[in-house]
Amino acid sequence: MASHRRPKQPSRTRVTVLTTAAAAAVALSSQAANAAPSEKPSKDEVKSKVDKLYEEAEQATEKYNGAKEKQEKLQKEVSTIQDNVARGQDELNELRDSIGLAAAAQYRTGSIDSSLQLFLSSNPDDYLDKASTADQLSAQQVESLKKIQEKQRELAQDRAEASGKLKDLASTRTELGNKKKEVQAKLAEAQKLLNTLTAKEKADLAAADARASRDAGDRVDLGNTGPASSRAMAAFQAAQSKIGSPYVYGASGPSSFDCSGLTSWAFAQAGVSIPRISQDQANAGTRIYSQSDLKVGDLVIFYGDLHHVGFYAGNGQVLHAPRSGTVVRYESINNMPFQFGVRI
Repeated sequence: MASHRRPKQPSRTRVTVLTTAAAAAVALSSQAANAAPSEKPSKDEVKSKVDKLYEEAEQATEKYNGAKEKQEKLQKEVSTIQDNVARGQDELNELRDSIGLAAAAQYRTGSIDSSLQLFLSSNPDDYLDKASTADQLSAQQVESLKKIQEKQRELAQDRAEASGKLKDLASTRTELGNKKKEVQAKLAEAQKLLNTLTAKEKADLAAADARASRDAGDRVDLGNTGPASSRAMAAFQAAQSKIGSPYVYGASGPSSFDCSGLTSWAFAQAGVSIPRISQDQANAGTRIYSQSDLKVGDLVIFYGDLHHVGFYAGNGQVLHAPRSGTVVRYESINNMPFQFGVRI
């Protein structure tokens, strides 16, 4: 006869766990249904982030310019030292050759004086230090030997200096490469952000930039502000002639510029040499801390780390190379954090 046992009831603990899990599943499902989809950044948010990346790229650009300038300086110094070493070696060879001729003359007579053996020694320092040998030398021979010794010391110093500068040069080239990669990475990141915009949003930003560039070609009312000097005015006018030229990092003319490339190129056209990078240009003349005291042709330094520079154009305007994707143009001095002016 079959058994008619009642089915075993689930334990209270098991019921509680299942109930809790079901409730959690319902809650998660409800949250998923009500959660807003991931929002794409707005055009203004993208522009703000891109502008920040461009600023960081310009900071890296000025460091790149500094490393490039240092590399060029080291290359010139190394070249000069190597030329000095070559000339010094020629002079040393001539001194030794003249002594060799004297030795050859004595050899033809059948003997070589011990004093001439000294001149032919590979290490004349040790020989000269011996008083007994020095006594055998004429004053002229002693003077010739001293010249050889001095030339050997100079060559050793020059070679050591060249070796040190070559190491600095290798290190600077590495730094230059790293800074170049940093700039390129910032610009690539900015482009990636711009690529998230719709075609219309891109067109709106391009139109705004085109308006700014077109306005750059308009004549700016300089007001009654006079020039800082005739040469400053000449530099400013040289920069004016480049309105519309594209910004290219590391460029210093004549067809494209970065910020300090424009100012250094323009002053060079006026016959004035100023440093290449903005931080050094900030120390190239008299600082002017009040905007009301600025005159046309004064340099204007922006940002706390002094990484941007332009020309004061009068009437609260600056003429500068703003950033990647723009051209040389006028802008309000208040568009960037003003630090001080510099009168060259």
